[in-house]
Formats: sequence, C-alpha cells, structure tokens
Amino acid sequence: MPEPGRALPQPTPETQHFWEGTKAGELRLQRCDDCAKVYFPPRPFCPACASRKVSVFKASGKAVLYSYVIHHRPVPGFKPPYAIAVVQLDEGPRMMTNIVECEQTPEALQLDMPVEVVFEAQNDTIILPFFRPAKG
Repeated sequence: MPEPGRALPQPTPETQHFWEGTKAGELRLQRCDDCAKVYFPPRPFCPACASRKVSVFKASGKAVLYSYVIHHRPVPGFKPPYAIAVVQLDEGPRMMTNIVECEQTPEALQLDMPVEVVFEAQNDTIILPFFRPAKG
C-alpha cells in the first residue's frame, strides 16, 4: 500500500485565480483598488478596508526568509528534516511555505536571506509554490 501523501488544498471560487496562476508558473496576489493594500491569502474583499474592489496581479516571486522551524518528525508526504517557513514577499504580504533546494539546517537557512518561488506539481490540478534560496 502506498504511503499517504501531503494534504492538499481544495480550490474554491475565491482562490481559483491563485491556483490558475500556479499552473501558469505565476504567484498571483490581490491588491485593493480602493486602499492599495496587497494581501495574501486570497479572499473576495480587502482585509484592511473591506472593499470588494480588488484586482489580481502577477507577483515578482521574490521574498526574504522571515521565520522558520525545522521539523524532524515524520509526517505523511514529507521527508524529515524539512523547513516550515514564513517568507515576506517583496510586495508586502507574508506567506507560509516550505524552503526547498537547500540543506535544512540553521546554517543554510539564514533569516532575511533572499528566496524565490518555485512550483511543484502535486497532481493534475494542484501545483504548490515553494521557495528556494535566490540564485544570483
């Protein structure tokens, strides 16, 4: 019997633009048309002013490592050790993610280090954004 995989999100009408973006290799965020706040996670209204006039745009995919913990216990769909991280996107919002393509040690994972988005298909419909140390 195969080992259970990672629990995957279920797209909703409010988050569909985000998942369509990951399929296209884009990290899409929302911006309030009234107060200009950029926010994540996706929702149909601005968390700052409650306006429903919001736009979707392609983010740069660049961020810095804001915080993390290295998890060492086995969890279905993950091979320990792995970093559970919060990154601060260049556009402002913070996003929970995993750091990939580097050693999962405190020496390799330095706070404020530049990171960039990479996308990994989990199945035919869900492509997750992860972050890796920025190249060059």
